Amino acid sequence: MISEATKKLILQFQKIEITEYHIYKVLARKAKGKNKEVLNKIAEDELRHSEFWAKYTGKKIKPSRFTILKYLMIEKILGLTFTIKMMEKGEEQAEKNYQTILAEIPEAQQIINEENEHEKMLVEMIDERKIEYIGSMVLGLNDALVELTGALAGLSLALQSTRLIGLAGMITGVAASLSMAASEYLSKKSEAGDQNPLVASFYTGVAYVFTVTLLVGPFFFYTHYLVAMANTLVFVVLIIWFFSFFVSVVKELDFKRIFVEMMAISLGVAAISFLIGLVARHFLGVDVG
Repeated sequence: MISEATKKLILQFQKIEITEYHIYKVLARKAKGKNKEVLNKIAEDELRHSEFWAKYTGKKIKPSRFTILKYLMIEKILGLTFTIKMMEKGEEQAEKNYQTILAEIPEAQQIINEENEHEKMLVEMIDERKIEYIGSMVLGLNDALVELTGALAGLSLALQSTRLIGLAGMITGVAASLSMAASEYLSKKSEAGDQNPLVASFYTGVAYVFTVTLLVGPFFFYTHYLVAMANTLVFVVLIIWFFSFFVSVVKELDFKRIFVEMMAISLGVAAISFLIGLVARHFLGVDVG
């Protein structure tokens, strides 16, 4: 006989496994080649795990439609690699829970072994073009955050006119994005790697322009330069948080370290540039109003 606490855990396991079966099945239908084969294999394993737990619960559990929809939306927006990594993080916690019931259900060890095998299969399987160019995206985004945050901070105190700051920031940002894209193209072309220089430069440029648009935007919506700059800094924090989280999941790195490092660099440059703007306005005679 198994305890009531274990029965409750098994019901959770059963629901998780049948839900993941449906998620992997849908992902497999959208995949090609080896990716499709591996995803179908994992889906069938998850179904078998759910049926294994059903022997102990005596119930037929429906999958969580919300969870299925959530992961399919994540895959649509952030790609297959990110989605699978997120799912694997959930399975790591499930494996820890499996350990707690081994004394009562020794057969659960086989499921733990298969879940570990899934992780290895998925790591070997994942082949997604956009992830190959994540370094180019990081380059474009990080450079835009540092350069433009600093430029906008300096311009804000020097000019104190939101329209002028916005126009100057947009011109600076677009010019810098073209420069960065060109530099990335030349850099990749000189390397002997597998990455397409044109694609790498595209990802760099797009990441830069996207960041420029978000950071400059507030200066066209607010009339007071300090309010606009405050909103820009909010966008800076949000962009850094999102991208740090994305990279930490995909590359399996420490989120806190990435986030703190990017924040320190971007806000540090902004603070220095703000002081430069103060000097320009009060000591160099810069005055537009």
